[in-house]
Amino acid sequence: MESFQRRSVKYLLLTVVVYAVLVATHLGEFWPFSIYPMFSKAGNPWTRAMVRDVSNTPDTLIWSTRPFDEVQGQPVALRQYGVDQIDFANFISKTTDWNHKRRRALRNMFGARAIGDQRFMAMKVTGRLAAGDSVEVKTIPLMLITRDTVYASPEMNLKQQ
Repeated sequence: MESFQRRSVKYLLLTVVVYAVLVATHLGEFWPFSIYPMFSKAGNPWTRAMVRDVSNTPDTLIWSTRPFDEVQGQPVALRQYGVDQIDFANFISKTTDWNHKRRRALRNMFGARAIGDQRFMAMKVTGRLAAGDSVEVKTIPLMLITRDTVYASPEMNLKQQ
C-alpha cells in the first residue's frame, strides 16, 4: 500500500510540474488560466492588434503613432485572408523580437499572392484608463507588409538576422 501512495504522490507532483511549465512558457495563455485574467485585470492597460490597408496613404503618414480615431488607411478583414484573428493578435502583441523569421511568418499569414499590390500595416492598439475615467486608445504602427517583404517601423530596435 505504501508504494501505491508514493507513486500517486509522484504522479501528482509530475502533473503539477508539467502544468506549471506549460503555463509559464505560454505567457499564462494555457487553459484554464487564459480565461480568468480578463475578469481580474479590469482597469489595467491592454494591447490588441489590427491591420489597415495603407496602399493609398502617403509614406510620411503611415509610421506615426496616433489616437485610434485618427488612424490611417482602411480596415482589413483578416478572415478574408484566412487569418485567425486571435492568433494574429497574440502574434503581434506578444512578439518582442521581430527577427527576419518572424517578419516572414507575418507576411506568410496573408500569403504573398493575396496581398498583391496592396500595403498592409500591422499595428498594436493599446488602451488604458486616463484621468477622469476616460479611456485613451492609440495605434502604434509595427510592420508594413507587402507582397515581397515586411518593413519594420523605423522606431523599433530589431535584431538583424
